[in-house]
Amino acid sequence: MAFTKELRTELVSLLGEDWVKDDPVTLYTYRCDGLTLYTAPPMGVVFPGNRNELVEVVKKLHSRKIPFVPRGAGTGLSGGAVPREQSVIIEMARFKEIHDIDWLNRTITVGPGVINLRISEKVQPDGYHYVPDPSSQKACTIGGNVAENSGGPHTLKYGVTVNHVLGLEMVLPDGEVVELGGKTFPIAGPDMLALVIGSEGTFGIVTKITCRLTPNPEKAITLLGVFDSVHKACEGVSAIVRRGIIPAAMEMIDKVTIYAVEQALKPGFPTDAEAVLIVEVDGLEEGLEEEARASEELLSEAGAKEVKRARDDEERARIWRARKEAFGAIGQISPSYYVQDGVIPRSSLPEVLDKIAQVGRKFSLTVANVFHAGDGNLHPLILYRYDIPEEVENAHLAGEEILSICVEYGGSLSGEHGIGLEKASWMDSLYSSEDLENMIRVREFFNPGELLNPGKIFPQPGRCAEVKHPAAVPEGMEKPRMVAAKSGIAV
Repeated sequence: MAFTKELRTELVSLLGEDWVKDDPVTLYTYRCDGLTLYTAPPMGVVFPGNRNELVEVVKKLHSRKIPFVPRGAGTGLSGGAVPREQSVIIEMARFKEIHDIDWLNRTITVGPGVINLRISEKVQPDGYHYVPDPSSQKACTIGGNVAENSGGPHTLKYGVTVNHVLGLEMVLPDGEVVELGGKTFPIAGPDMLALVIGSEGTFGIVTKITCRLTPNPEKAITLLGVFDSVHKACEGVSAIVRRGIIPAAMEMIDKVTIYAVEQALKPGFPTDAEAVLIVEVDGLEEGLEEEARASEELLSEAGAKEVKRARDDEERARIWRARKEAFGAIGQISPSYYVQDGVIPRSSLPEVLDKIAQVGRKFSLTVANVFHAGDGNLHPLILYRYDIPEEVENAHLAGEEILSICVEYGGSLSGEHGIGLEKASWMDSLYSSEDLENMIRVREFFNPGELLNPGKIFPQPGRCAEVKHPAAVPEGMEKPRMVAAKSGIAV
């Protein structure tokens, strides 16, 4: 179903012919986000260029009870931007203005369509950067980061999106404009920002974001620990934390991923290693060398065959490029893969990684691992061939078993990719029906009638119905085996 003639005429009158799309190519393009296991075509796609246009679009859709979904770059990996129930996609890519830099308060105010990396590039010459650095930061937009409360490798020490956003301007589902927070910290009253950030585009559509700027560290030292077992690499992580050292980042890459990044990027990682651990310490130059040496010793004591130190900025950049582009590099060895995102206690890493390997063997699928070892945020990549229906189905089932393992070990369903469509039916494994009902009531305060991004986060159908982690696809979605799933951008 495309736009009605009347609605299309009104939208074209408001936005212009170029910014209202319901042709087959556009509908196909916007049928999913970075998680391509679930797809559904939208009713149409609109591209407002400013807040006033957005408000009018929202009012028109709200008055007709037509559901709508805000979308940025589409790099999300939980189906959060999939247009359920013939929703209209509101594409926010044109909101890419940098409105203001306040050096006194160390903030920058930007539109939600600004790419994450562009913020740091804008202020880097003046000695600042924006901390949250998801691996897709070259493509993902800051609006999507706010929706998912995105993290990244360097948030082990510095925190995630909610720790670096001071203010938001947001359009509610009925078209009302509200402002939350401001340019300074602390803000008096309830912390509404923490409520909205991470709500996955179900409370409102963000139009401006005031971000905290962080001074660049005086110095950063990047270490690469090479291990002949994943268990020893995990012990290296624990040893550093036990010593009281909080690195800026601790990232682990396993043997399968090492091979892939060497094929694609050639960072110089040893392909005979079972795992490499990237450890970066940063801060004031004074005392940093002692912290780096202590980390090197601890990695060696944990069983590292070798601990390398980046000799210069070029080598450091090469190491980090390999980590941040590792998901894409997997394309060298598999036509498609399914990325999971679970969190476990850091102390449980060895046991959980063993169980994940067992899941791979059970379904005859290779599982690669590249993840935020410092905070227990796992990103198993389940490799499969999209043209073999059995492998597609097995990838889906393997992902479910990995989630169940994370829950079993006292973890959570998501560290930064969100719940979206993918994990909605799992929410009752963590929360009671009363807890879920209270969450739904909070959402209803902002989004009565659930016109904004319907069907996300909570079990469907119904409110807190008994939905027990089915392998079946939610109503209105195409079956996974029908989708050529080639997810390649990760948060």
